Amino acid sequence: MVSVGTVARSHGRRGHVVVNSLTDFPESRFRVGESVYTKDGTDIIKRRITEVRFQRGRPVVGFEDIHSITDAEELRDCELRIPESALSRLPAGTYYSHDLVGCEVVTRAGTSVGLVSRIEGPTGLQRLIVVKDEKICDVPLVDAVCVSIDLRVRRIYIEPPVGLLDLNDR
Repeated sequence: MVSVGTVARSHGRRGHVVVNSLTDFPESRFRVGESVYTKDGTDIIKRRITEVRFQRGRPVVGFEDIHSITDAEELRDCELRIPESALSRLPAGTYYSHDLVGCEVVTRAGTSVGLVSRIEGPTGLQRLIVVKDEKICDVPLVDAVCVSIDLRVRRIYIEPPVGLLDLNDR
């Protein structure tokens, strides 16, 4: 299963929720009739979307069987997931964030920077959060810095601007 969003908060009295989308295609991912999955303890629950509108660029979603603010509040911070088989095929040179997690980040000179632990930021401003020896480094996920991505060997090659790796060493 792949995360496509998280529930930010409830919205209104009828059980709607505001979603922080993790997809570049929220209009096609969050549509009436589509389903997402949530986890309640060890149980996986399929939730059918019954209403969707967008407010300030974020989906406001209504689910079947969620009809009150109390029910919606129970979904706060829940991950919304879909089966990996439901993902759309991407054009060459584009990647799903979950495909990059766990990749080794290496400079063109061959120095290992660390492993990608997660991706943060909105589309276009995303950065790789890279961890090595308990140190964290933010690497902008832009073509000028991430010059090559090879998922076969799980490696991202970078050409960091002078001082980037020292600046981000935390």
